[in-house]
Amino acid sequence: MTTSEDKIYLQIHYGDPYVQPLLLSALKSRLPPELLVFVNENEAPPSSDAKLLQWRQYESIDFEHLLAHPRTSLANSYVIRKALIRKHYLSTTVRYWLSKFPGSVLGRSVKGGVEFEVDYAEFLDDALVEAWELKESWGRNWGVGDGEGREWWILKPGMSERGQGIRLFSSEEELTAIFEEWDPPSDDDEDGEEEATHSGDEDDAEGNGSGSGIMTSQLRHFVAQPYIHPPLLLPPPHESAGRKFHIRTYVLAVGALKVYVYKPMLALFAGHHYQAPTASNTTPSHLNAHLTNTCLQTGEREGSVHAFWSLPSILPDLKAEDWRRDVFDQICAITGETFEAAARTMGIHFQPLPNAFEIFGLDFLVDGAGGVWLLEVNAFPDFAQTGGELQRVVKGLMEGVVEVGVRPFWGLESKGAEEMVEVLDLDLGRR
Repeated sequence: MTTSEDKIYLQIHYGDPYVQPLLLSALKSRLPPELLVFVNENEAPPSSDAKLLQWRQYESIDFEHLLAHPRTSLANSYVIRKALIRKHYLSTTVRYWLSKFPGSVLGRSVKGGVEFEVDYAEFLDDALVEAWELKESWGRNWGVGDGEGREWWILKPGMSERGQGIRLFSSEEELTAIFEEWDPPSDDDEDGEEEATHSGDEDDAEGNGSGSGIMTSQLRHFVAQPYIHPPLLLPPPHESAGRKFHIRTYVLAVGALKVYVYKPMLALFAGHHYQAPTASNTTPSHLNAHLTNTCLQTGEREGSVHAFWSLPSILPDLKAEDWRRDVFDQICAITGETFEAAARTMGIHFQPLPNAFEIFGLDFLVDGAGGVWLLEVNAFPDFAQTGGELQRVVKGLMEGVVEVGVRPFWGLESKGAEEMVEVLDLDLGRR
């Protein structure tokens, strides 16, 4: 017989019309209906000790309640996870891990780079005093024409999302020009970098209206990495043949700490056919061949998004019988190692909670030889980029999350979720 103590109170207010109905459907189909009590956004459960599930946007989660009730309160986000979702922190995480484990898979799947802080272009020289890798690359580029032999770098603002502020450069002059483009019009502009209340939401970042594609609050921390060229391209007759793509992988972290990779993945294609980087096609207005973020493209998104496993299994340039399986295996290994690196070496900046779970969107690029590279980790990923035709991918993800991330917390045996592939089971001693 069900008692009031068995009831699970649910505050499900995701704030996204694409996701909200999928969440509700997953909860109703995967949890015992007699236990569920849905409450309004600001409505409290009958008692502070009642079982409560919060599935909301980061800023709306009552973390005070979550931390005070580790046995009965569950939420869809950790409080602290900068070691993963901030590009400059992620770079540091990988560097620390490789110093301890130089043979790690991360050494051949995350591009080493240069991290630096700078506010204005006039201070760039000071910021790059110890950027030996950059300076050596610029030296090798000296006298090299605008062709295949030139080394290119990609600049990523540490706090930006959705491809904003990303630039390509191959010389000190080009990098300086980028920062001069971002310099504010007057000294009265404040930098205002407040990260404490920023969720890391992939949907948070909006342009500042100046055409720079980046907010002033994001202009301090940067990572510069060698640009991956050439990428893997699909041959004709595929409709996206010749266009660069990245793989969006949904990853679930549960408690402290299990990590799952959701097998159905997405392939997101650039808006234009790929060309090797040159001075003429790497200006801010000509990056559509290099950037695969669908939010930067005009027109229909769905033409640029495909189910990963629908791509042709055999490619003439790769020897693997099914390159997709090989890529998926690499993604699983990289993901598990990345989360372990963050948990073990960056404990201040990644603190998994036993009564929380979180969905991350990891982006990977496959190079021309079939090697997989981790590009970034996004919190609160933009599920809407999946589009209507592939909505089933997100629907299945939500059902899998309920099975392995929600049911076990309240002692409900999981019915199984074959598409959720466990890649890490780490006991951090947090109960």
